[in-house]
Amino acid sequence: MTAPVLLWLRRELRLADNPALAAALASGRPVLPVYVLDETTPGTCAPGGASRWWLHHSLAALTAALARAGAPLVLRRGPLAQVLPDLVRETKAVAMHAGQPFEPWARAATADLERAAGVPLHLHRTTTLFDPAAIRTQAGAPYSVFTPFARACRAHAPLAPPLPAPAHIPAPPPPASDRLQAWNLLPTRPDWADGLRDTWTPGEAGAQARLATFTAAALAAYDHARDRPGTDGTSMLSPHLAFGEVSARQLWHAAGAGPGVARWTDELLWREFSAHLLWHHPTLPEAPLRPAFRRMPWRHDPAALRAWQRGRTGLPIVDAGMRQLWQTGWMHNRVRMIAASLLVKHLLLPWQDGAAWFWDTLVDADLASNAASWQWVAGSGADAAPYFRIFNPVLQGQKFDPDGTYVRRFLPELAALPDRWVHAPWTAPAAVLAQAGVRIGHSTPAPIVDLAAGRARALAAFAALAAS
Repeated sequence: MTAPVLLWLRRELRLADNPALAAALASGRPVLPVYVLDETTPGTCAPGGASRWWLHHSLAALTAALARAGAPLVLRRGPLAQVLPDLVRETKAVAMHAGQPFEPWARAATADLERAAGVPLHLHRTTTLFDPAAIRTQAGAPYSVFTPFARACRAHAPLAPPLPAPAHIPAPPPPASDRLQAWNLLPTRPDWADGLRDTWTPGEAGAQARLATFTAAALAAYDHARDRPGTDGTSMLSPHLAFGEVSARQLWHAAGAGPGVARWTDELLWREFSAHLLWHHPTLPEAPLRPAFRRMPWRHDPAALRAWQRGRTGLPIVDAGMRQLWQTGWMHNRVRMIAASLLVKHLLLPWQDGAAWFWDTLVDADLASNAASWQWVAGSGADAAPYFRIFNPVLQGQKFDPDGTYVRRFLPELAALPDRWVHAPWTAPAAVLAQAGVRIGHSTPAPIVDLAAGRARALAAFAALAAS
């Protein structure tokens, strides 16, 4: 029998527009798809709880799709440096094809794989629109500001059309595979995933269905609707994109032309910019890009951090967002910025604490986007928000959720409050609170920080940092 090639799948859990799969098929040899769960290699960013739930269902969907095309999906658990070379020897594979990794630990592990396996490792761009090393300033340096980076991307050669899914994948007899259920990716005691199950359909088919709905019903209004968390104005494709159930190139081409497209493709380019930053700055997830921020006088306040995590800050738009995150594994992007600003500015808590919580609770957790976005809000990253830009959660709620639809959805204890008071219930007259059944400090928490005082404290800290 002809010796096979291994198709090592990571963040491209799809059949359509998968350059690594296309190259493996082009070799003319049988193709053996493999997924390795590596949680032990030093530096590994193991998936958080919500991502583990998604990964289970995404792998189940991919297994079924591959089976329809005539191929198995081999599951193995353990260090990449051991598992893949063992599989090469076990199957007598003559080459490996994979997507180019961006995570620092994965890049380091991949660098030694070819030598350890003794066969060529061919890496393909499967997760981004452009090669992160190819987009450079005129001086040949990486970009550090988003707008010129996005302009350079748009000026790049036109993107090739997406590749179709293969109808058939010739495969060799499969070696032994782990059982997906044995990986225990799903929560059991307790099973907290009801909200995730009600919200999402992981897998390539689910991604395509959501894309079709968005482009037909919401893309044209995206410019203004994207900032309204109480409406269905965003695509909610981010987890499908994070796991590679749909490619960035598919999304770019599906957008076509017309109202909303430029703003939506800017969001795709922000993801591209985040990958660009991580590629050139491997310490992005844990260290500030701006060295001065190593001296930032962050506070240590476990009680405040816990209140923020649980949606008990007393600031309704923030608490609604944190409870949406807890229930569904996702939070509206505008509310992510508001919640993050409260943590790092009003509460003066380290952005790394917020990034760690998002990593564990988001179904769309992406190392580059998570780190780049948190550093943007904190002011320590590339193209960061000015330190004096501090979102007021009350004003933000009144502007972007004026009728309180979003807050009432996730904070039903405030449902009976009139619109005028729903974003600042502690300011409502006692009679209004009583009629709505709201007791500040009991049915709903009092604000854990005075917004004016928190803003002043943050401004003083940032100003002192800038002067030092």
